[in-house]
Amino acid sequence: MELLEARQVLKHFEISGEPIACNPCGDGNINHTYWIKTDDGSEYLLQKVNTYVFKKPYELMENIHNVTNFLAQKIDAKGGDYERGTLNTVQSDNGKYCYHNHDNHEFWRVYLFIVGSVAHNSASRPGILFEAARAFGKFQRQLEDYPAETLHETIPNFHHTVKRYEAFEEAVAKDVAGRVSSVQAEIEALRSFAFYTSLIVDGLADGTIPTRVTHNDTKLNNILFDEKTDKSLCVIDLDTVMPGSLLYDFGDAIRFAANNTIEDDPDLSRVWLRLDLYEEYVSGFLAGIKGAITEKELALLPESALIMTYELALRFMTDYLDGDKYFKLLYPEHNLVRTRNQLRLTEDIESKLEEMRAITAKYEK
Repeated sequence: MELLEARQVLKHFEISGEPIACNPCGDGNINHTYWIKTDDGSEYLLQKVNTYVFKKPYELMENIHNVTNFLAQKIDAKGGDYERGTLNTVQSDNGKYCYHNHDNHEFWRVYLFIVGSVAHNSASRPGILFEAARAFGKFQRQLEDYPAETLHETIPNFHHTVKRYEAFEEAVAKDVAGRVSSVQAEIEALRSFAFYTSLIVDGLADGTIPTRVTHNDTKLNNILFDEKTDKSLCVIDLDTVMPGSLLYDFGDAIRFAANNTIEDDPDLSRVWLRLDLYEEYVSGFLAGIKGAITEKELALLPESALIMTYELALRFMTDYLDGDKYFKLLYPEHNLVRTRNQLRLTEDIESKLEEMRAITAKYEK
């Protein structure tokens, strides 16, 4: 994006100064992001919203603005620096928090740039994973009294594991790609975990698990850290903020962070849950949430890692049986390799549930 083009977009936002620099920023694969600097020294992030993924950008930005504004008020009330403790949206000239260019149907948004911050793609140094977990736990604590039911569901039924299982069985029945006969062992293995599909879903339905604001993409690189101290600053990438269960966020974080290897490693001998990383994450998460968690949520933390891993295995297999329509592939059998990887991790997590419960209990208070 050229500076002149950025200026044409930014004139629709309430920024300070005239833009003098525009550079690509970040490595996300959903939205296009640019760092902007103005002639009075102010810095911003300019993003083009991916409307193929997010069909209702105004609802998306309403979610983000309302949640970040809520966080800013809480941080400010406690004497904190809300410009570093949360994302801060910039209003556009239509009174909303995104600008629609009707000529090319592009939607743009602007955030204040958090100076002196850095994101990490891996826990390459001691304490990074703990700090990330603490940030996600703090995010839950700060939002525990936010009316989650008022949020728009940007991706309906995203973590409805029962529906994910039903879609899997439908794919088996239809066998549109003619692959069912070659993956019977994987299908039966996936069916053996069906009991777990309703644990969180039923709890949300009957109210025994509270509906909360959930992030739904709890990867390490969705935390900003202070570049000097490596202390976590805030949670970013709030596009999938929706109503749900904190168990979704915790479980998916463990699935991603505590696998001994990457999620599409074809060598299953390298796939297992690292209990040391589970312990680092659960200790950080509970330090951040500081008691703002129910007994049932606490009890289901280990199972949530299994459920979220199993759910992704179901999704990979469903896509494989449907002819690979959803996930991007690097090679023809990629979805099957992913399925086997996540299924193996599910099996390993189930074998370690008691150890995970014992670890969790060390940090409950």
